[in-house]
Amino acid sequence: MANLERFRKVTEDFSGVAEFVLVYVAEAHPTDGWAIKGNVEISSHKTMEERLAAAQRMLDLEPLECPVLVDLLTDETSKTYGSVPERLYIVQDGVIVYKGGQGPNNYKLAEVEEWLEKYKGQ
Repeated sequence: MANLERFRKVTEDFSGVAEFVLVYVAEAHPTDGWAIKGNVEISSHKTMEERLAAAQRMLDLEPLECPVLVDLLTDETSKTYGSVPERLYIVQDGVIVYKGGQGPNNYKLAEVEEWLEKYKGQ
C-alpha cells in the first residue's frame, strides 16, 4: 500500500507511453502471519473469494485506472516472477526489458520512470 499511490501517479503520467497492469498476489503482512502495526488488516487468503475481496479493498483505498489481475491461490504468478511482496517489470513485445529488484527495499519506481521517459523520447 505504501507504494500504491506513487504507482498510480506513474500510471497516470505515462499512460500515453505504456499499458500498466497490477497483479495482486499473496498478502505480505497478514494479520495471522507477519503483521505490521498500523498496516491494513487482512488475514492470509484461504479462498479466491478472500483474495478477490482483499484486492477490491486495496482498490477502495487507492483506486487505479489500470487493470488489476489477481494471482491464483497456488501463487503461480508470484512464483514465476518472484514478486512477493512486490516487484516491477516492463515487458515489450513479449520480452522482459526491465526486471526490478524485489520489494520493498529494491522496489524502485524511479527506475521505471527513467526507463519510460527514455522510451518516450525515442
